Amino acid sequence: MPSKFERRRLLEPFIAVVALAYWYFVRPWHLRWGATDEEVDGSLPGDDLLRDPNEEITHAVTIDAPAEDVWPWLVQIGQGRGGFYSYDVLETLIGADIHNADRIVPEYQDLEAGDTVRLAPEDYPVQTPESAPEAVVVDPERAVVLQPPGPSPRWTWAFVLHPMNDGTTRFVVRMRTRGKRTLRGKAADFLFWEPAHFVMERKMLLGVKRRAESTT
Repeated sequence: MPSKFERRRLLEPFIAVVALAYWYFVRPWHLRWGATDEEVDGSLPGDDLLRDPNEEITHAVTIDAPAEDVWPWLVQIGQGRGGFYSYDVLETLIGADIHNADRIVPEYQDLEAGDTVRLAPEDYPVQTPESAPEAVVVDPERAVVLQPPGPSPRWTWAFVLHPMNDGTTRFVVRMRTRGKRTLRGKAADFLFWEPAHFVMERKMLLGVKRRAESTT
């Protein structure tokens, strides 16, 4: 039976191969899931609010509905509003108490620049400015951009609708982040935050797609 030292020596190359495969193949794929080269390289509303980001994530999906039918679902996002159309169970597990709407709610259609779009309840145990970002860009039937309040926001989160000539809509979502990070913080981002963000945001894009297509 191999000793503990021998098992470690056998395991280390396997871990190294998995780490390299994730870094060179899986991570580049999920950082730009669904997005074309033009969408990844092109500018979006809100890019000018945070220049020279440390990281940029762009995801996209095609919705078989015109932008005016997608917009009501997009404009009502937020905790205490229409939710984020992602995994209710996972959001509940972390205490976010987000309930995803399956209908267009008239009282949530009045989002304006400067309004708060909460990511968690006001009584959430861990409160930071980042849990209550502001809508800094609200361009009807085109874009909503969120960022934490304050003079030096750490991130921006843009939700953009691009109408296509065939009557469909490209729904493009981009998060840009900036800030000093320790080696431990970078490791946490790569191993936890980025994969978790991908899982939740992919579900959000598909959630908006399903809802908008079901109402056309």
